[in-house]
Amino acid sequence: MKILHVVNSLDPGGMENGVVNLARGLEARGFVSHVACLERRGAFSARLPASSQVFLLGKSGGFSPGAAWRLGRLISRIKPDVIHSHNLGPLIYSGLATLGGRRRPLVQGEHSQLTKEEFLPRRLRQRRWLYRGCHTIHTVSTAMREELIQCGFPAPKIVAIANGVDTTRFTPSDRLTSRQSFSVPADSLCIGIVGRFGPFKQHIQLIEAFEQIVPNFPHARLLIAGGGGSQEAAVIERARQSAFRPLIHLLGYQSDPVACYQALDLLAIPSVNEGLSNAALEAMACGVPALARSGCGHEQIINHGEDGWIAPLETAEDLARKLTEILSEPVRLVDFGRNARKKVISKFSLESMITAYEHLYRAAAPR
Repeated sequence: MKILHVVNSLDPGGMENGVVNLARGLEARGFVSHVACLERRGAFSARLPASSQVFLLGKSGGFSPGAAWRLGRLISRIKPDVIHSHNLGPLIYSGLATLGGRRRPLVQGEHSQLTKEEFLPRRLRQRRWLYRGCHTIHTVSTAMREELIQCGFPAPKIVAIANGVDTTRFTPSDRLTSRQSFSVPADSLCIGIVGRFGPFKQHIQLIEAFEQIVPNFPHARLLIAGGGGSQEAAVIERARQSAFRPLIHLLGYQSDPVACYQALDLLAIPSVNEGLSNAALEAMACGVPALARSGCGHEQIINHGEDGWIAPLETAEDLARKLTEILSEPVRLVDFGRNARKKVISKFSLESMITAYEHLYRAAAPR
């Protein structure tokens, strides 16, 4: 079976990581997965299996009729069994290229909660029209599915498939060795954030909260791993201007983030917009608990007070207070981390995610 994923790019990110993991996992099950990138190729393309091809559609700024036409030509040439578009922009082009799903079955993936602008009547009407041409709309959390249903979108078409993580790759290891690789003192109390510097990730809020707790936790360190995104320059500059700059480690983009997680005591996720956080699952698989903002699908993966913490982190002061509470009882970090790994192994394995998508594709493909 041949699948064509349609994305903006394969730049490093949670959704993009999921596409690559899915392509790799399905190859052994008789699937070939190709990727059409609207804007650019992206670093994660190097992780695709050998059977996959990446096609560039040449979209640059604003709406591009030429990109829609080129996607249509590509579909005619490679004849995929299913088109899988990811998020709204790729759905617009996939809807046009398939004539509303009539040329090929169309599956739409929603990977983050709707933003304020997407609740405007005009944008909701746009989604409603595009969803008509989809065989299935999948979300990455049950909370997102409920959100779409509450907006009036058709419940029978919408399914939730949780993200999965490779628990043989993301696994606990010697924390001291991992810290040495990043020149972090062995006796540090390490808080980290991992991911793209997007506008919703709240990196600067975390830096401000870290500055507030340092006087009470002089051994604390903040590790910031990631690259890309519209806020990257601003976040890096803010970190460099901090009075506690020596305690903030800018690790840059990590093609393999396993060691980053393994160096941490706690992952912080102050993001105001997530689907189902891959970073949380990867950290938890490494035995690292997470502190996450309420909502954003976190309730599906974190049991507050058992394998992590969920709190209304509206301000840097809120985040600092919660960090102070957690770090004041460091033994809980170890216990919660152990529980977190057990949770991921039992409920969020990569194999279960791949199986769910296999069933979705087989149901959508023409017989």
